[in-house]
Amino acid sequence: MNSDHPQAVNETRLRVRYAETDQMGVVYHSNHFVWFEVGRVELLRQLGFSYRDMESKDGRFIAVAEAKCRYRAPVRYDEEVLVRTELLNVRDSVVHFGYELRRAADGTLLAEGETTHIVTDADMKIAVLPEKYLTVFRAALGKQDGKLS
Repeated sequence: MNSDHPQAVNETRLRVRYAETDQMGVVYHSNHFVWFEVGRVELLRQLGFSYRDMESKDGRFIAVAEAKCRYRAPVRYDEEVLVRTELLNVRDSVVHFGYELRRAADGTLLAEGETTHIVTDADMKIAVLPEKYLTVFRAALGKQDGKLS
């Protein structure tokens, strides 16, 4: 990847809070999706924009259309987790992200997942991402005009 382009991968660390665990002391499964969102927001910030701007300034929302997670190992209270988020693909009205959750202490794969998002307007009708976002996403993927550079 050309170093002039923003990175299509972000790594964020978080520490498991007690409230995120169940009665067995293991992180409750739905929290993994919250952590995916944390990674997604940080990746967008790394690329130079935010959900807030996309919504308030451009009237575009990226609604989750599909989310999946494969759980590999339990995560427990106070463990530090590395959330690795990668932009996998972008089309005019679809954005696809991939995730890995790893235990920071030893690199153990805890979970992996993907989310697919449909771009909508404020009325939840499918819309096209403004060119400024498409340009950044494509550059991060090493693509120009939808083709590999």
